[in-house]
Amino acid sequence: MLGGNGFVGQAIVADALEHGHEVTSFSRGKSGPGLPEAVTQLVGDRENGNYDALRTGEWDTVVDLSAFQTRQVDQAMDVLGDRIGRYVFISSHAVYARELPPGTDETAPRRAPMRAADVLTNETYGPCKVACEDDVLERYGDRATIVRPGKVTGPGDSSATVVYWVRRGARGGRVALPTTPEQPLQFIDSRDLGRLVVQLIEDERAGAFNAVGPFTTIGEFIQLAAELAGTTVELVQVPADSAPARFPLMEPETEWNSRRRDPSKARSAGMPVTPVRKTIADVLAWDRDRGEPALGVGLSAEEEAALLGQG
Repeated sequence: MLGGNGFVGQAIVADALEHGHEVTSFSRGKSGPGLPEAVTQLVGDRENGNYDALRTGEWDTVVDLSAFQTRQVDQAMDVLGDRIGRYVFISSHAVYARELPPGTDETAPRRAPMRAADVLTNETYGPCKVACEDDVLERYGDRATIVRPGKVTGPGDSSATVVYWVRRGARGGRVALPTTPEQPLQFIDSRDLGRLVVQLIEDERAGAFNAVGPFTTIGEFIQLAAELAGTTVELVQVPADSAPARFPLMEPETEWNSRRRDPSKARSAGMPVTPVRKTIADVLAWDRDRGEPALGVGLSAEEEAALLGQG
């Protein structure tokens, strides 16, 4: 595991251990809640090119979670060479061209590759991942597997964007929604992603796979959170420009089709489908168990009341 300490890495590690695999994690060891004792932990730093801990040893598979630019994958592949069997690159649904129709599969056109970017933004992240995919495929061919997750959530979610709406639905009442309730969402439960990655490794499957979950909408999502918490909500659509910039999960309508990708190839390969209801319920329970710490995104209760004319 190149970068196994984060939210997605933890899910893959947990599934691998559950299915009897030996796991080694290579990271700086500075983020995440810590890995199980069964995991062999190697310390290095991809940012400054410190791969010394990987210069000896052999592994059946490498799962690369922490490469965002070609320099990082190229350095890792140069160090590991043929001392590995398969190279699994965790890419992103952001590699696909913008404004595609709904229902596209892994053969959809990708964005133009970008080998490096000074800053990773919505405009550079996807193209940089495209270039990484190309380098991995060129180096390892049929020993390369590409996984393209959508938005990942589940218990332990380190991003505040999904948790904000889970909490907001659970609180009930009038909800300020700076989009239409029909805005589509397509999450992948982290546990489903972990199971897919490990199954692909076990089956030695090559190629690319869309790791995306069931279809839903932002309105359905909020209503489900309220129902699970025993509350009710009234969704009140407000102008998009009345909310703070980069509001959680809000996307321009031109990108809505990106939340309608075809997951059939990944499902045929063994990816489970956790119902959205269960994912929300588990995130809600986990968030409450940890004491619902401040998120730093979205609207406070006071700001929302003022926006709705209740202040």
